[in-house]
Amino acid sequence: MECVICKAGNMYEGKVTVTLEKNGSIILIKEVPAHVCDVCEHYYLDEQTTGEVLKRGTEGLLKGAELEVMKLKVA
Repeated sequence: MECVICKAGNMYEGKVTVTLEKNGSIILIKEVPAHVCDVCEHYYLDEQTTGEVLKRGTEGLLKGAELEVMKLKVA
């Protein structure tokens, strides 16, 4: 699959770190499965992974975290 951002790269299965920021809080979620461009490194998450990332980010915010780093564990 061709990257829709740079139009030069091909997408591969990899893992990325997703950074979420809201109201001064920063949540880093590591080892997130993604489709990553081999040229510009832009990435895409599938629907299930996106839902899990948002869920984990919300949990961090509800705990009042200013900075939290976590790994995504997907079944």
